[in-house]
Amino acid sequence: MLGNLDNEVIFKKAFTNKIVFKAFVRDILGIEIEVDKIETEKRFNPKIGYVDFELDIFAESTDKRIAIEIQRVEYDHHFDRFLHYFLMIIAEQQKSAKEYHIDQTVYVIVVLTAPYTISDKNGQPILDEVLLLKINPQNLKGEVRDLYGHQFVCLNPNHVENGTPQQIRDWLDLIYQSIHSPQRHILNTKNEGIKKAIELISFENLTPEERTKAKNTEAAKITLAKISNVTKIEIAKKMLLDNENIEKIAKYTDLTLIEIEKISKDLGMSK
Repeated sequence: MLGNLDNEVIFKKAFTNKIVFKAFVRDILGIEIEVDKIETEKRFNPKIGYVDFELDIFAESTDKRIAIEIQRVEYDHHFDRFLHYFLMIIAEQQKSAKEYHIDQTVYVIVVLTAPYTISDKNGQPILDEVLLLKINPQNLKGEVRDLYGHQFVCLNPNHVENGTPQQIRDWLDLIYQSIHSPQRHILNTKNEGIKKAIELISFENLTPEERTKAKNTEAAKITLAKISNVTKIEIAKKMLLDNENIEKIAKYTDLTLIEIEKISKDLGMSK
């Protein structure tokens, strides 16, 4: 049985292992790296852009030319947050106003373990399994000039696409099956990174301390989810009392129409 990669403790145990980390980076980004130290809860001092943010997993290559950050998110965030992290890691390299040259190439990989709940600017739902953002200029002919190479990659195994390369599919399968079918998983163990990750997160290989931390993390998530749902219900009540239509309420609270109709009945209102 696999540990749940939606759990912070399990995720960090797997992806702070050098074999797993290097294989994951190789398969997702197509680059080979060597790292000495893989950090968790990474913070920069002094703060960047007046914002004190924390990175789940952070490592630099031994030649100091590549910085990698892996961010696990079990619920949907606005993409502005990911963009902020990405740009701030780039900005962190500019230690003073006199230094504008960026020595390192920055890569940020975000793993989302829940379906997207956001839409693009035209209102169309985001349903992509892999999203890429590459920072390089291009001319009017559309020819890209490789000046920076910074990349942001967003992975979401809940939106399966046929064209996803197999080496990326292997990791998406690992993440998805650890959450949804931990006892009956079918994974590519020919990939040494996948094989090592399976070994690390197998339930029988978790220490009693890791199991306790994982359970505590799950309990905290459940509590936060309950608090979040209570907040959504209170917002829905206020919007109903302001005579907002239920479709708009659903959009702003992520509650279903059935849930909103029930809240309306509980308030003694008819919508």
